[in-house]
Order: sequence, then structure tokens, then C-alpha cells
Amino acid sequence: MTRFAAPIAEQIWDMKYRFKAADGTPNDVTVEDTWRRIARDLAQVEEDKGAWEETFFAALEDFKYLPAGRITAGAGTARRVTLFNCFVMGTVPDSMAGIFDMLKEAALTMQQGGGIGYDFSTIRPKGADVKGVSADASGPLSFMDVWDAMCRTIMSAGSRRGAMMATMRCDHPDIESFISAKSDAARLRMFNMSVLVTDPFMDAVKADGTWDLKFDDHVYKTVQARDLWNKIMKATYDYAEPGVIFIDRINKANNLSYCETIAATNPCGEQPLPPYGACLLGSINLARLVTDPFEEAAELDITRLNDLVATAVRMMDNVVDVSKFPLEAQAQEAQAKRRIGLGVTGLADALLMLGLRYGSDEAAAQTEAWLKAIARASYLASVELAKEKGPFPLFDADKYLASGTMQMMDDDVREAIRTHGIRNALLTSIAPTGTISLYAGNVSSGIEPVFAYAYTRKVLQKDGSRTEEEVVDYAVQMWRDKFGDRELPDYFVNAQTLAPLDHVKMQAAAQKWVDSSISKTINCPEDISFEAFKDVYMEAWDSGCKGCTTYRPNDVTGSVLSVSEDKKTAPEVISRDGEEPQAPHGDVIYMSEPLDRPEELEGSTYKIKWPDSEHALYITINDLIVGGKRRPFEVFINSKNMEHFAWTVALTRMISAVFRRGGDVSFVVEELKAVFDPRGGAWMGGKYIPSILAAIGGVIEQHLITTGFIAGEGMGLKSDPQAKVVGLDKPRGKACSSCGQYDLRMVEGCMTCGSCGHSKCG
Repeated sequence: MTRFAAPIAEQIWDMKYRFKAADGTPNDVTVEDTWRRIARDLAQVEEDKGAWEETFFAALEDFKYLPAGRITAGAGTARRVTLFNCFVMGTVPDSMAGIFDMLKEAALTMQQGGGIGYDFSTIRPKGADVKGVSADASGPLSFMDVWDAMCRTIMSAGSRRGAMMATMRCDHPDIESFISAKSDAARLRMFNMSVLVTDPFMDAVKADGTWDLKFDDHVYKTVQARDLWNKIMKATYDYAEPGVIFIDRINKANNLSYCETIAATNPCGEQPLPPYGACLLGSINLARLVTDPFEEAAELDITRLNDLVATAVRMMDNVVDVSKFPLEAQAQEAQAKRRIGLGVTGLADALLMLGLRYGSDEAAAQTEAWLKAIARASYLASVELAKEKGPFPLFDADKYLASGTMQMMDDDVREAIRTHGIRNALLTSIAPTGTISLYAGNVSSGIEPVFAYAYTRKVLQKDGSRTEEEVVDYAVQMWRDKFGDRELPDYFVNAQTLAPLDHVKMQAAAQKWVDSSISKTINCPEDISFEAFKDVYMEAWDSGCKGCTTYRPNDVTGSVLSVSEDKKTAPEVISRDGEEPQAPHGDVIYMSEPLDRPEELEGSTYKIKWPDSEHALYITINDLIVGGKRRPFEVFINSKNMEHFAWTVALTRMISAVFRRGGDVSFVVEELKAVFDPRGGAWMGGKYIPSILAAIGGVIEQHLITTGFIAGEGMGLKSDPQAKVVGLDKPRGKACSSCGQYDLRMVEGCMTCGSCGHSKCG
């Protein structure tokens, strides 16, 4: 029986991927059962099912090939779920009926667990004439708010957290509003946002030329291209969005440019897709393929790599036939092109095992060589599948081989494609792998550098106790097993110390041989100058990247916790007043015992009159003075309406218990405001409130603003002496929506929890 490399790996498997009956009884007793379940399901479309099941099992064994989470969790369970991670939806029509048809399709897709991407450039700008109704258009951002509300509704109905990507062209008249939308931290929280940047726009930026903002060939405004570029850069510098997608470069390089036009991506950007396109993802674990790690003879076994890639391509091609799809249009699109996205994880660990410093010229060259080998093996494997099962239906040899990517391929690969065709139109992509990387023993994620060599994590047990465990990077643990306490060499670098341009160098090296795109975060220090920050994006453009996503700690999205790196030990979690902290979130101080209640407290009482309720609700919030500052301590909710009695008492006790634990409790407001009543909400004070619970959340939020506990609506903690990063006068940031721990970090374009692996994209 396989032993997991770390306790966190087994916990991830049990929580996310282990197949269980409705009552919680495991169907997968061991991880081998999980691999067997996947292998058997994906072999069902083969003529020799038994032989291919064994081949597929061997690829999965020891975490060498890692299918994306949807496949690992869903294959072979007989559940009506999609095995595709995410979708780009149909083109949004510029009509009210068409827009809401698209909204319905999005809801149906998200209901099955699929993330979605949309291009909102097709909706006329705010203020444009709406023919036939004597009205002005409300613009694409108003409809994005509707999508955002829909995503919250699906999420509150019990599905996994929704993930959406919104794109807008750089020449749309509302692009400036799109750029600044995320400056309001309470708005469009369900969306990742990216600007579709064209080649002519980048030329205009470099030449300091003018730029027309237009819709349907009507120019609404002319701006300086460099000014608009600077607005994009400043927004990203200040609040981490929007990202940048070089859309013309994507379309020119697309193998299918002869039969599709791309205008959107999946939520994390690694899959630029046409309308109704779907992303099918999996990763080769490079960290498992290095022989003689940390020795002079260390190398990646190319023969094993080629064999593993061939098996992975076949498994992923079978997923197209095995998976369910939320919409028929998505099934037809997948069948017509059979696009897959095979990528890698553990790259940084593999480089460390070879003695290469991530970000160095040598590491970039090695990365390019490995990615070329994977691309070559993928295309040849797909040719073999075409010989056996036929090429994808829309294959046209001359047009396909004329595409930008195919021009780079070796002559023997091109000749094989011309002679036999190819089964899968596109084959490679590098997706976020945060969760599956933890599951595989905490290997480095995707092509990212190692985030932290080690950190200490406390785990809440079923009996209420907490156990402490060290979470160690896979390569670091291998070093320890081999060399004991010997100090890590200088080539061990991490995301905290790596220069931003080194990130770009690695992304560009990988992108050269990836026919789709890459999900990667370029971590920037908080004190990076604005000019140096802009240089990162210009270098991404100049070096051939298809997009760029950065993360700089900021006041809107919160600070990613710094992890103090020691070459021999994991970071400590520092306790308060000699006590054991309640939970380990980086270097954060927490309270271990509830606050004591004094005899008298200051407070305020608020009245809510909900339209469907005969009697008003009265909400009393009492505050405690801690360190000269007011913080919420308890809540009481009263009403003459006995219909609400049980849940108001429960809510009172629960919120008060949370408040008395101290720290940043503003997440209570966010959770209440996200609750939607399926019977409908109500208009109060000129705002639509989705439920009575959301109304209560709004009252608590206003109280916290008034008392100075939070900075403003949706802005989170203002000042709390119980929740500071040690040595820094900064709040601890936001809690993970899955496990509640404050260990969120930006990885591969998505906020990812280091404690449980949860991310919006994975």
C-alpha cells in the first residue's frame, strides 16, 4: 500500500479526491483504489480494456501522472459530473434576451462544477442607444454584476466555490471602467479579470500614439495608448487586477486559427478557448522522474518521460468520450477538436535536484528543453492515436501545419502529422496545480518556484484538539533524507526572494513549447517601484509570453503572509504571552482563549423591517474595548415573529462565539452578505438585498465601519492588535473560504490556501 509523502497529502486525498458513499463511508479504501477507479473508467472506451487499465494505473501510480482534480474526484464514480475543469461560454449577444440566455447557460455549467470564462466586449457600452426602447444601454459592467450575483447564488446553494474570468478588449469604450472595477473590493469578487491586449495597441504604447475606443466601428473616445496602458498597470499595481492577455499573439499561434477565433480564457488563463470550448487538464510530475537527485549524474529520465506522456495523452483523449457536459454545445465543441491540456508540476523541485537555480539562464534553458521534449512526445502520441482512431474531425493538414506553433515543430513530427493526421488539435497547457501538488507530496506547483521550503501547520482534529505538523517541500524533504541537517545550497531559492524578471524568464522559456498558455503568478515585492513593475509586463510582451499575471501585496486584496525562511527549520508560529496560539497562519499572533465579558459593554441596536415579515428584527451589537480600540463582542437578534426564533437564537450564539475569539472577524459579514434566498430578496435603501441574513450582515458591517473596526464596505479589517503579522503593522489578510485558515497566497494566478490546497481555480 502506498504511503503518502506527508500527512497533508493524505488529508487532501481524503477531503477532495477520495470517493465516498453518501453517508461518508469510503469507497476508496486506499489511494490505490482511487487510481484503479480512474484507470478503469478511462479504459472503458478501449477495445482491450484490461490491458489499458493496467497501463493507465501504472502511470497514475506513485503520483507520476496527475489528472486534474475533476478527473481524480469524478472518474468512475457514476456521478453526473463533468470531468472538464472549466469552459469558455458562448459569445454574448448584444441583446437583453441573448444576454440572459447566456446567464442561464453559465448557471447550468457552474451547477456541475465548471468554471467559466466570458468576453464582455460584445455588449454595447454604457450610454449607447438601445434601439426600439428609447433608452441608454447600461453597459457590460452592469451585466457582469448580474453574473457575479448568479455565481454567489450557485455557491450559496451548496456547490463548490465558483470561478469566472471576464475579459474585455483594449479598444472597448468601457475599458477604463473595466480596468478600475476591482478598486471596489466588494464588487465582482467572483471574477478574475483580464484585458485583451492587441498587437496594434502595444505598438501604439511603444510609439506613444493615440488609441480609439470604439464599438461597431463607431469611435466613442480617443486616448493616448500609453495613458491607457498606465491605467492598466496602476490598477494591477494597486489591487492585482486586471491581468493582461496578449490576444493577437494567442490567435496567431493557435493551431486552429483556420476554424476558430479566441476572445476569452478559462478562469486562470492557461486555456484560451473559443465559444463553448472546454479545458481538459493533467500534469506530468517532473519531480518523480529525476534520477540520482542532488548528485553529479542527476538527470531527468527522458525515456520514462516519453512513455508517461504517451500514456497521459491517451488517457486525456479518452476523457473527451467518457465525460458528461453541462451543455450539448460544449460536447460538440470538445468532440470536434479533442483539445487537451497536458502540463507539468514539480518543475522547480526537479531543477533543484539537478542543482539549478530557478530563474537562472541554465534553469530557463533546461525548462525549455524539457517542455520541448513533452511537446514532441505529445504530438507524436496524438499522431499514433490518429492512426488508430482517426484525427479530430476538423483536421485540415495544410491549414493546421501552417499555424504558428507547428512552424516550430521538428520536420519528422510535421511529416507524421501530414501523413497520418493528429487526434488532438492542441495538446499542452500549464494549469494551476496547487491542490494536486499537495496531494502528490507537496511538490512545487506547476512551473512556479518553491513557495516555502517548510512551514508549521496545525490541524484541527475530530475531537477538537489540534496537532502540529511540518509541511516540507518535496525536494527539501528529499535533501533532508539524503543529507540530514546539512545546509541547503545557495541555488535553493523561493518565491519570496526571487526577482520578478526571473519569473518572466521562466514563463517565457516554458511558453515557447506550450501550444495553449500558462497559469503563473509573478510575485512582486510590495516596495517595487511603479516603473519597475511596468517593466515586468513589457518584458513579458517582449519575450513572447501570451499573458501576464502579477501579485503585489496591497491594501485591497490583502498581504500575502511572508514566510520566514530558515535553511534548516520550518518557520515558527509565535504564541501570545507564552500561550499556545489557536491556529498557525504563517507568523501571525492569535488568541487561544475567548475574551472575558465585563459587566458592562457599550453597544447599539438597529432595526430591520423585512418586507415579507410581519414584525421587525432588532439587532443589538455590543463592543469591547481592547487596546483603546472598539471591537465587536456579542450580538443579540430579537423579534416578535416566532417564525424566526430558532435560527435567530442559533445565529446569535454562533456570531457571538466567533466575535469572542478575537482576530479579524469581518469574514462573518462577507459570509452573511453572500446568502441568497431562493424566494427572492428585497430592495432596502435603494439597494437590492438578497436575503434577510444578508440584511443582518449589512447591519453588522455598518456597525463595524462606524466603530472603526473595518475600513469601509467590503474593505475588511482596519486595525486589530490581535491579528498582526509579527514585526509588521499589517492585518493578516483574508481567510480561506474552505478551511478558514489565513494561509492564502497567490499561486499560478489564483489565491490558493497553503493549509488545505483550496483555490478558486482548482
